[in-house]
Amino acid sequence: MSNLARKIQEEQLYQQQTQPLEIPQKVKSRKSWLSPGEKILGLAFTGIVCFGAVQMVSNQAAIYEVNKEIQITERAIQEQAKVNGDLEMQVSELSTYERIKAKAEKMGLKFSGNNVKVVED
Repeated sequence: MSNLARKIQEEQLYQQQTQPLEIPQKVKSRKSWLSPGEKILGLAFTGIVCFGAVQMVSNQAAIYEVNKEIQITERAIQEQAKVNGDLEMQVSELSTYERIKAKAEKMGLKFSGNNVKVVED
């Protein structure tokens, strides 16, 4: 054999050795950890949990606002009660017998024990 023929033969032999034998490859079916139904249920559960969390936070915010309004109203009621108490004190101070007698004498009325009549209810 000539040198050229030998080189061609060696190349063909080398190519045959480097080429893998064609073995039919099995298609690997990839098993999912969750089935499609379980995925849908998980997604629905996650959505419900998120919705519930948002509802709870919004309800707490609404409760906070209502409590704030209640405290403001109670503070206003306390302030008005204090003003009313002060005014009642002034009324009781201004309606004393001595003060009324002094005002009457100042206006020219004379106090006479004989003219006093007791009125009963």
